[in-house]
Amino acid sequence: MSSLSLSPALEIPISSESSNSSAQIAETISVKANDHRSYSWLLDCHGFWHNIFLILPSALFLFYLAFQAKKSYRKLWVGRSHIINSYYGIVWLVSLLNFTWCCLQTWECTPGKTLAWNLLSLFTTSGLLFLEVSLIAFLLQGNYTSGTEALTRTFAISAMLVGLDVFLKGIYVFAFGVPLFIENGDAHRMKWGLWIVHKLVLTSVYGLILFMYHSSWRERLPARPAYHKYITIMCGVNALALLACILSGSGFGFWLHDTLTICYHGFYLPLIYVTFLADFFQEEDLNLENVYYSEMKDAGFFDADWD
Repeated sequence: MSSLSLSPALEIPISSESSNSSAQIAETISVKANDHRSYSWLLDCHGFWHNIFLILPSALFLFYLAFQAKKSYRKLWVGRSHIINSYYGIVWLVSLLNFTWCCLQTWECTPGKTLAWNLLSLFTTSGLLFLEVSLIAFLLQGNYTSGTEALTRTFAISAMLVGLDVFLKGIYVFAFGVPLFIENGDAHRMKWGLWIVHKLVLTSVYGLILFMYHSSWRERLPARPAYHKYITIMCGVNALALLACILSGSGFGFWLHDTLTICYHGFYLPLIYVTFLADFFQEEDLNLENVYYSEMKDAGFFDADWD
């Protein structure tokens, strides 16, 4: 038992048991606060399920790329296609950026992280857009070739268009303070106006290519069914995204936009991998063995068999 002296004549006894209980309560609150901070990146901002549906697909695709990395590297080395090699490297880079963006959703709702979130979102969306534009450029060429000139021309056009997009978005975000990458449920006129134009352009481009596939101009495009399916899916997704932006003043519009954002960041990279890279990496092992046999024969490994 201890006492608290307020004056020479007045003393208030303080129980040691009460002091210990207060200390235990404070310690429990501190532990719970630390636990909450540990899991806040998964629970805060949009909520647990929103973050899980974003993180899980991107993490699984990144794990798949890592699991197939050794086998893919061998085929890239043997194939020696400049376009495939470059595209594979860009897919890796954008996948890492996208996974980071998905894991750091809590930055969107943290006032001190606004600048970092805007920069991360700008780089991530620009990387995804670069993949879209470059693949469209490959399709409009009629086929994809391994020539360095074709690679340089295609990537230069893609970089120019994406650079213009980054410049315009940067002005909106950093010059005018438009919350372009912050989904706070408001009907900001400049923000949704830009997204309407953005989705309208993409929908028009995909719609034009889809029209070419069903017209007399289809011979100018690659005949592979995977490309036609890709264009159909992306045309539909961008048309729905355009509708969501137009209906941004309603709850349904915000819900549809949020759902499409999850689908885009979670499944676009696997879609583009299946469309453009999967066939290259899934060539028959017999063909690969024939390549290795030819290289070993040219190196003189089988000269002794003729003696």
